[in-house]
Amino acid sequence: MTGSLRRFRLAYGTQRAREGRGAGGVPELLALPFLQSGARADEWRIRARSFGYVARNWLTRGGASHPLRILDLGAGNGWLCYRSALEGHHSVALDIRTDAVDGLGAAAHYAAHLSAMFPRIAATFEALPLSSAAFDLVVFNASIHYAVDLEATLREACRVTQPGGTLLIVDSPFYAKEVWGVAMVAEKRKAAPGMFGPLVEELMAFPFVEFLTPGRLVKSSKALGLQWRRHRVRYPWRYELRPLLARLRGKRPPSRFDVWSTSVPGPRA
Repeated sequence: MTGSLRRFRLAYGTQRAREGRGAGGVPELLALPFLQSGARADEWRIRARSFGYVARNWLTRGGASHPLRILDLGAGNGWLCYRSALEGHHSVALDIRTDAVDGLGAAAHYAAHLSAMFPRIAATFEALPLSSAAFDLVVFNASIHYAVDLEATLREACRVTQPGGTLLIVDSPFYAKEVWGVAMVAEKRKAAPGMFGPLVEELMAFPFVEFLTPGRLVKSSKALGLQWRRHRVRYPWRYELRPLLARLRGKRPPSRFDVWSTSVPGPRA
């Protein structure tokens, strides 16, 4: 891990603590993503809808006929691995952060509530220290927009997924048009000094993907033979009204956070 990545990791944990992440302790951790109160409850209500869709279609007994080997990419505090373990699956949590705010360190609290603790690995998306074809389901958990190299990230995700297995992108911002995503990034960079203060240099140092479009996804997946399917998630009505409100105010359309899935093909003959 490079020095700049270490600085980013530390700064990100500090910023998350400032935002009140993890402030609810173990009760909040065990409740995720179904958080009902607190400053972040509205945010988690959106993520609970996404997870509910994933659970119904891939994790529950109706969606999965046998225990799955799951890789949670961008796992944070490991809540998705915890929920998957409760369904009888075998999960691995991977993230670059190991802090106890809401990084992999916070996941230690799940051990007392599971018969077997899930493994936690600190690594980047572009170089996964994992065996090929090791997982049935690989989930980018609100995380693929933190990739630096989208093609390399998808290639590594495919490598560790067994042929016929599934890749999921969950809770990452998608725009119908590139120009809208570019505008979002410009707005973010303009607001960054006020949001991050003395941490701004470390937090804005990396050229992350920041957002996706269907076109970006298709282009980065072409060599891998991936055929992506969009699954529209129904969010609370106030959230669904955001595009209309943006139009009325003369602003760019907001991103959508639908679930995207693809099956990983086998090696070509």
